[in-house]
Amino acid sequence: MVAYNFQSQFVDASESGTKSHTVRRIIKRRHAREGDRLQLYTGMRTKACRKILDPDPVCLKVQNIVLEVGDESIVAAEIDGTPVNDLAPFASSDGFESLETFHRFWRMFHGVGTFHGKLIAWGAECHE
Repeated sequence: MVAYNFQSQFVDASESGTKSHTVRRIIKRRHAREGDRLQLYTGMRTKACRKILDPDPVCLKVQNIVLEVGDESIVAAEIDGTPVNDLAPFASSDGFESLETFHRFWRMFHGVGTFHGKLIAWGAECHE
């Protein structure tokens, strides 16, 4: 099992099933693999820690993702080398209300430039 922590802004979308994946920076320790159970939490390492989904969802797909974050918008996105032509459904399934909030989040937490990461999907909406 692999545990992921989510900011409180993503809890409702995760519980309702609207958020069906997470995007994470590539790190040295391993991310989930297809078939792994995922433990999704909010508030990890605090007294307010709680599990978001129970039972634990199964990881359906892990893909490489590249986001080009510009000053005004997400300029481009690729999943496993395939361009994402319409970012609105992707942003929605990542728990964002709009492309503007999606961009604002990425710019605030990852800055302007190229982001390389992993797309970890557990919901019915997997990206082909």
